[in-house]
Amino acid sequence: MGITQISDTKTWETDVMNSSLPVFVDFWAEWCGPCRMVSPVVEELAAEYEGKVNFVKVNVDEANELASKYNVFSIPTLAIFSKGQVVSQQVGAASKESYKNMIERALEKA
Repeated sequence: MGITQISDTKTWETDVMNSSLPVFVDFWAEWCGPCRMVSPVVEELAAEYEGKVNFVKVNVDEANELASKYNVFSIPTLAIFSKGQVVSQQVGAASKESYKNMIERALEKA
């Protein structure tokens, strides 16, 4: 399945808010160096958790209303949504292990 790019609120509603699986959301921008560092890690995680967690990327330059709605002031911001609610969030680049821990905790609660 890979990673879905989201740039509008309609797709956000369908793919994140109404998802039956937890959703790992990467708020990023093209010009952001740390975002580019995190991107390959997110792709690896998407492959590892395929069928258990959905992965989406939100370019904050294209979808600034979504970034504003979720108070994303710094990027990268990575969040996990479950049943339409933020259950975990990490601001700034972090290790693959820290993202895996976020995902595992979200899966335990799901």
